[in-house]
Amino acid sequence: MFGYSKYEVIGRNGRIFQGPKTNRRSVMEIREAIREERTIQISLLNYRKDGTPFWMLFHMCPVFGEKDGSLIHFLGVQVPILRRAKQSRVGIMENGVNLCQDGAGCRESVLRCYRKEEYYNSIMKFERELSLASGSGSGSDLTGVDVEGPCDASDLEKRKATASVNNIQTVLTRYSESTGRPVDGNQCSPSGMGLLRASLNRSLGRIKQSFVLTDANLPDMPIVYASDSFLNLTGFSRDEVLGHTYASTQFRIKECIQNEQPCNLRMLNYRKDGTSFWLHISPVRNASGKVAYLVAVESEDNSETKEKKGLRQHGVVAAVKVAVRGFSMGVSTC
Repeated sequence: MFGYSKYEVIGRNGRIFQGPKTNRRSVMEIREAIREERTIQISLLNYRKDGTPFWMLFHMCPVFGEKDGSLIHFLGVQVPILRRAKQSRVGIMENGVNLCQDGAGCRESVLRCYRKEEYYNSIMKFERELSLASGSGSGSDLTGVDVEGPCDASDLEKRKATASVNNIQTVLTRYSESTGRPVDGNQCSPSGMGLLRASLNRSLGRIKQSFVLTDANLPDMPIVYASDSFLNLTGFSRDEVLGHTYASTQFRIKECIQNEQPCNLRMLNYRKDGTSFWLHISPVRNASGKVAYLVAVESEDNSETKEKKGLRQHGVVAAVKVAVRGFSMGVSTC
């Protein structure tokens, strides 16, 4: 995919695949995910050894120790993205490199598992180099690829990246057991993607109200936390709720996030027994100001006045925001 031999890649970091037109904001989002020790899927412009650029989907997830939950590695996978708007229908670029059609047949590229300090330092160094390169106006020949993103991956490409990470995680888990340092094999699985760290879980557990939290940075924005009150209200178990998505509102929410617009929605939901209730959805930003989660607060209580109901909802949202921002500030100073 990149044109390097394995000897040129082993021992190096992902910075060697990036160049002057790689989006700095995307690099910052990866850095933020490292700080918060969470999974991220993001489109990124990379470069081959000969300098030609191409778009790929980068999927990174943390790997935690099974015994104490401490961070051990980051696992990264890269899947090429078909640039549909600028390439021919058969997926062949002007330089003759065959990518794929709609992501089918692509080969995933697996990065080494980095320790947090190594990965974070390499990202910081790359940002400095990228700033110098952008200022000097230097760069490779970008003929054949539209580098002025964004370049969105297809659902098939996203599923392929997720499946690749899960396969590698399975192998890594088996290997770790033989070394006496077992890792948690659930962190990168579809239901485990975006699971909250223990410290944030504890903070949210102190909020004695009915709400759920979804991860705004993961595909389909799955639910990653459900309060005990919410489970009691709906009749569902925690396993039945975690990983669930709200498909009907995803488009509106993603549109608001991309356009940096306020996003406050009401959504009709149903309990396990079929009775209905309303959820009030609000964005939750991390310490850097980026939308990290969405909190959905149960708003069905006929005994409350409209004013009291509004105050209660705002109180829950405010408490969740404090917990999330406190957590993101804490991990950024580690």
